[in-house]
Amino acid sequence: METITIQVESHLAEAYQQIDPQKQRQIQALLNIFLAKAINPKPLLEVMETASQQAIAQGMTPEILETILADE
Repeated sequence: METITIQVESHLAEAYQQIDPQKQRQIQALLNIFLAKAINPKPLLEVMETASQQAIAQGMTPEILETILADE
């Protein structure tokens, strides 16, 4: 993997920097999914399947995803 820099709102940057590394990795996995879809013209289902496999390999579970999406 490589590192990129993206601009986000200040409160998001601060919150991200304060969470534990495991949760940061989970958010990174989600961002990879979104970027892959935005950049790659492959059919959504194919991108979602690949992203799902990658997320599972990195420890993502439906429960973890639900927790991430529910956090404000």
